[in-house]
Amino acid sequence: MKARVAFASIFVVAGVGHIAATGYFARIVPPWLPYPHALVLASGAAEMLLGVLLLMPKTRRFAAWGLIALLIAVFPANIYMYQNSDMFGLPRLVLLLRLPIQGALIAWAYRYTKIIAGSDVQSTVA
Repeated sequence: MKARVAFASIFVVAGVGHIAATGYFARIVPPWLPYPHALVLASGAAEMLLGVLLLMPKTRRFAAWGLIALLIAVFPANIYMYQNSDMFGLPRLVLLLRLPIQGALIAWAYRYTKIIAGSDVQSTVA
């Protein structure tokens, strides 16, 4: 439970950050994607929502799969940031090390896609 709360908190805090600093995060969106401000706001809202939904048994699996999809969707921005590190004032090595963290977050989210007896609602197919 503590690990799940910590994991959910990462996304809620990150989502708040995306909303609070939309202009900064819009610079990270690769130029081939349209509407960078809208994409940042949408991803921030999704992070917050999915983080909260991860805490509820009935929505945990949905939230975990949603977070996996979100982490995959934003990965091009992480690559773009690494490739253009001079634009962001962060050491290139830090941005490089950040890339595999995305995989670790996906693996962590995947843990919550499993049905645990008594903690998730499981539908039955007749």
